[in-house]
Amino acid sequence: MSITKQTIAIVGAGVSMGSAIAKSIAGGNYRLLLFDTNLEQLGSLSEEILQDHPEADFEHMSCPHESSWEADIIILALPHSAEKELAEKIRDVAIQKIVISIANPIDEEFSKLTTRPETSAAEELQQWLPHSKVIKAFNTTFAADFEQPVIDGKQTDAFIAGDDEDALKTVTELLETVGFNPIIAGDLSVSGTLERMQLLLMQLTIENDYNWHAGWKILHN
Repeated sequence: MSITKQTIAIVGAGVSMGSAIAKSIAGGNYRLLLFDTNLEQLGSLSEEILQDHPEADFEHMSCPHESSWEADIIILALPHSAEKELAEKIRDVAIQKIVISIANPIDEEFSKLTTRPETSAAEELQQWLPHSKVIKAFNTTFAADFEQPVIDGKQTDAFIAGDDEDALKTVTELLETVGFNPIIAGDLSVSGTLERMQLLLMQLTIENDYNWHAGWKILHN
């Protein structure tokens, strides 16, 4: 873990994944900047954080631009359909910063990805933020996995993809703080595979009634 406290902005902190990420890393060596348009959800999130981590360093922010300007790491806990507009708002303050894409671009029927076959949500985000270090992470896990990262006695694997080695190392530490077993899957071009993996897991979860608490695990010698 880095000795220097890093500042992490979570844009969309009030939704299920954003809230799960915030609560899971609040006990780590991080300062959290939480933004969401739903102030009621942010208030509930704050209460939950303080209940589990009374010394947590966090604050509510009034806009995503200010949050991203102060942050070292920016987590976009948003649907992919909202990322382009958000990227335009933060592009000037996200230069050379780590921006984490957690989005899975899946249609409402959970039948297919909405991105073109030759690209991914993370690669599109990198195009919209050409001077940022986009990392794919957190997309192969469900919100419930953050509260219980060990399933059936096995630590859930969480996959990471990106082109910057230092950024990958930083996000690896973040996943370890949450309680996942981080696996660097490759460069950002692997993101499409990771998004397809999660589409499959969602489909299996619906078919087999996993109650949205399931994860991936690579077993090896």
